[in-house]
Amino acid sequence: MKITKIFFHLINIVFLIFYLYPGSLLGLWLYDNLNKQPQVTSDFYFSSNHVYAFVAVTLFGLISHINKKYIIIYFVFISIFLELAHLVIPNRSFQFIDLFGNIIGVLISILIFNVYNYLEKK
Repeated sequence: MKITKIFFHLINIVFLIFYLYPGSLLGLWLYDNLNKQPQVTSDFYFSSNHVYAFVAVTLFGLISHINKKYIIIYFVFISIFLELAHLVIPNRSFQFIDLFGNIIGVLISILIFNVYNYLEKK
């Protein structure tokens, strides 16, 4: 197994832990407060933090996996599932702006990856 694939799986596990933990692990680490979520940039019509997170993890998944169709389906599914999981996780809440941020992050990653591959072929 290639090192990038192993690294992707480790990043994915950490990502899932941060996303499903009942509170903000980053808030606990940065502010000593589980209820305070760090904000990288202000939100628009979607959550910018979610866009950044999903762009990063999806790009790494696209780089590390040969079967792009499989990994794209995985990230579309996981972006929806993880936000829906907030309906039942204590101290977390489902928000449409977060869901849109997740999906937009996946779509931006696909666009970046396809543009890069197109330019590489030229």
